[in-house]
Amino acid sequence: MSKQISMAVIRRLPKYYRYLRDLLDRDIYRISSKELSEIIGFTASQIRQDLNNFGGFGQQGYGYNVEELYNEIGKILGIDKGYNTVIVGAGNLGQAIANYSGFQKSGFEIKALFEANPRLIGLKIRDLEIFDIEDIEDYIKENDIEIAVICTPKESAQDIADRLSKSGISGIWNFAPVDLNLPENLVVENVHLTESLYTLSYLLNEKNSQK
Repeated sequence: MSKQISMAVIRRLPKYYRYLRDLLDRDIYRISSKELSEIIGFTASQIRQDLNNFGGFGQQGYGYNVEELYNEIGKILGIDKGYNTVIVGAGNLGQAIANYSGFQKSGFEIKALFEANPRLIGLKIRDLEIFDIEDIEDYIKENDIEIAVICTPKESAQDIADRLSKSGISGIWNFAPVDLNLPENLVVENVHLTESLYTLSYLLNEKNSQK
């Protein structure tokens, strides 16, 4: 797509996708931007502007076809393609992600976990085997892995990311509490859990200070 879409719009798309799925589950197949705004929390104008970035989905006097819009946003997000994925770090967080079935339903096929701790190597989480981290480069190349989820301590995250980059991985979902320094052609999404928690703490503090 040649048009430059702002990151703010891109980060709203998953929310549209989630709410549209909920509407389909309730057998709702047609909705106006006003009705959608009341459900999702964005203004009707914001919704129309966001969706117009990707073409005209709504019809004057009719609104949006929920199933069509859901499928189109799925294509825009790339969810319809499917991605082979591995998890690096089989501690509590890595195991929790491996146990979450929602990723597979969204097109992210977790193939295996990798770990440095010899006590965990060879164990299975659901049907997913935990392999030795030393074998990860070969596994990535042999199994067409596109995405790696980093759940390691911050001290080892950059080294792991460098190895993943050299292995030809396309994207990294980083849960380690550190910003990774990687080539620009590698797509990285950082999830800093403590930063989100600090934001919650700030909002609670503000609320309490107004009492």
